[in-house]
Amino acid sequence: MILRVGLTGGIASGKSTVSRIFAALGCLTIDADALVARLYRQGEAGYEAIVRTYGREVLGPDGEIDRRKLADVAFQDEASAKRLNALIHPLVIEEQARLIEAEAARFPDRDRIVVVEATLLLESGGKQRFDKIVVVDAPPETQLARGEGRGMETEEVARRMRHQMPRAERLAQADYVIENSGDRRALEIATHDVFEKLRADVAAKK
Repeated sequence: MILRVGLTGGIASGKSTVSRIFAALGCLTIDADALVARLYRQGEAGYEAIVRTYGREVLGPDGEIDRRKLADVAFQDEASAKRLNALIHPLVIEEQARLIEAEAARFPDRDRIVVVEATLLLESGGKQRFDKIVVVDAPPETQLARGEGRGMETEEVARRMRHQMPRAERLAQADYVIENSGDRRALEIATHDVFEKLRADVAAKK
């Protein structure tokens, strides 16, 4: 039995850390950003779609997509962000489904929790694709501070936050919320608590 779990949250909320904790607890985790990076490589469908849409100006000297250049063009406003997402999200969703089905085929008699981590999971219709939605939440000021701690400009963090689903709307769609405004230990405890609830969901799904 496969339980499909969508893991999301605002920028710098701690999604990747939570995903790693889930992996340590035995979940199969899929990073949507890693899938995007793969789809952006030369010869992949995402690469062809990006170059066809935005031209070779978004490529680096090596011919690969320069994600910073692409972001400068594609995230100028809400309309341009939607345009990029409409190009890439269907490809990413298709690859996620393929990986989940492959896992189900490999272990047909084994219960598995598959966690897909994606920033724009809900914006791309994730509520309909997953059995459960887990949202990692942090106050906006915490997101800004963490983003700056990663070397991002304050305005860049704020711009990305504006292009994401409003916090209240995201929380309203969650089956489980992992609050992440404290330290790592508190996050581990909160994630483990949600993991136990997901295990119960697997049992209930049978």
